[in-house]
Amino acid sequence: MKMALGFVTAILIASFAPFAYASDPSPLQDFCVAVNDSVATVFVNGKICKNPNMVVANDFFFSGLNRPGNTSNPLGSRVTPVNVNQIPGLNTLGVSLVRVDYAPYGLNPPHTHPRATEVLVVLQGTLYVGFVTSNPADPNQKNKLFTKYLNPGDVFVFPEGLIHFQFNVGQKNAVAFAGLSSQNPGVITIANAVFGSDPPINPAVLTKAFQVEKNVIDYLQAQFWWNID
Repeated sequence: MKMALGFVTAILIASFAPFAYASDPSPLQDFCVAVNDSVATVFVNGKICKNPNMVVANDFFFSGLNRPGNTSNPLGSRVTPVNVNQIPGLNTLGVSLVRVDYAPYGLNPPHTHPRATEVLVVLQGTLYVGFVTSNPADPNQKNKLFTKYLNPGDVFVFPEGLIHFQFNVGQKNAVAFAGLSSQNPGVITIANAVFGSDPPINPAVLTKAFQVEKNVIDYLQAQFWWNID
């Protein structure tokens, strides 16, 4: 009996082992510089490798994070990404970064990165930041909110997949940089996805989900939802 239980345990551990990775899989060579998708003839999980003999230093280079992003939009913020689409040499390396600029009272709205944990450091200004936990096992409990006010030099972590935000509470511009644990972390901006999808989600679904009148959903779906990255 003990031997059988041990065998079952070993099988379960082996079965779930692939899910233990916290970020992108480790590379199997020094580098795998990405080929431009427009010339790729095969689709893979990630990007196809460039011929190593054709790799150059610029495949690992990006210039411009010293320049502020344009925050002239209704949200008052701008994300400048540096992921595998900007630096093809990041392919298979499991990291990327962003610069985020905030106008006074600018907002990086509630969103999630489905494939990455984010570590944010503030360089300028004061940000009110936070994230919300996933649904608790106890249906009588609510999703928990963790928040903090960040000043220059402060660091905050947003766990992978959880909804989070940053809000500039100051009267001056703010700047932050963030590292992410994926070459292509992805972004799902909650309001955009729910109310700005194409085609729109059936209003009956959203009316029921949010427990509001249909005219409220009609109004929200009629808005233009900004993407800031």
